[in-house]
Amino acid sequence: MNYTLNQLNIFLKITEFKSITKAAEALYLTQPAVSIQLKNFQDQFEIPLTEVIGRQLYVTNFGEEIAEAAKRILAEVETMKHKGPAFKGQLTGRLTIAVVSTGKYVMPFFLSSFLKQHNGVDLVMDVTNRYQVLESLEKNEVDFALVSVLPDNLKVEKITLMENKLFLVANPELAKPILKDKRKTFENLPWIYREEGSATRQSMERFIANKQIKIYKKTQLTSNEAVKQAVLAGLGFSIMPLIGLKNELNKNEIEIVPVKGLPIKTAWNLIWLKGKKFSPAALAYLDFLTNNIDEVINTNYKWLEDY
Repeated sequence: MNYTLNQLNIFLKITEFKSITKAAEALYLTQPAVSIQLKNFQDQFEIPLTEVIGRQLYVTNFGEEIAEAAKRILAEVETMKHKGPAFKGQLTGRLTIAVVSTGKYVMPFFLSSFLKQHNGVDLVMDVTNRYQVLESLEKNEVDFALVSVLPDNLKVEKITLMENKLFLVANPELAKPILKDKRKTFENLPWIYREEGSATRQSMERFIANKQIKIYKKTQLTSNEAVKQAVLAGLGFSIMPLIGLKNELNKNEIEIVPVKGLPIKTAWNLIWLKGKKFSPAALAYLDFLTNNIDEVINTNYKWLEDY
């Protein structure tokens, strides 16, 4: 046997996604590179690890056993990496967090000081859509998840980090007629939505339903950043979290349109499964948050009070 740790990691991703293409995307590698590593790994076994039927890749029973062994090996390697610092009395380990896409404007500032204090802690933060965030949490693949709306189907505990405010926004040229004449309605305007399942979209849909606005032209995009770029380009109106608009508001590239019933106010919550058994790193992070939330907000988010 002459396999590498890289091959083990690649094979695990392939077994997770049942797809070489998706595994390559998750690992930020090309598809040919992943295929070559899979072949090199397979060449070390007489029994097939995977098989392709039609266009679908399947992991064989033997492959599943090898994947379980790979998990144990990589876990031991991860433990070994932290042995030295731990022996010297430093806090070590891995902190894993799944974050909804807009949460990328929130979570880094609540991590920065903690990670500077504890060099032995590694961070793995996955920024993705709400469905995948909650799926990772449900499968116990992460320590924490950052969401603005709590899940109905999971028993979780939480710590509230800060308020989340959502405003109606548009490109200044598109907003100008509405700002000049408050009697104008929104019904004939183009609207930009987030994807199905997004908490921002749910808030936007409730607002539109309560206002009984009839939508005639709708664009759907799959990330907060994509929506923001569409708003900047003048493609339509959207209801967006204020926290991701600081630079655009300062440059007068985006205009907040005052409307009764807005802003919508929710909260950014860091959640975890009820009864979760935390690692020392995760416990230390919870303790850090308990004592430092106000300081993080005062240092980084005072500007939100102006809106």
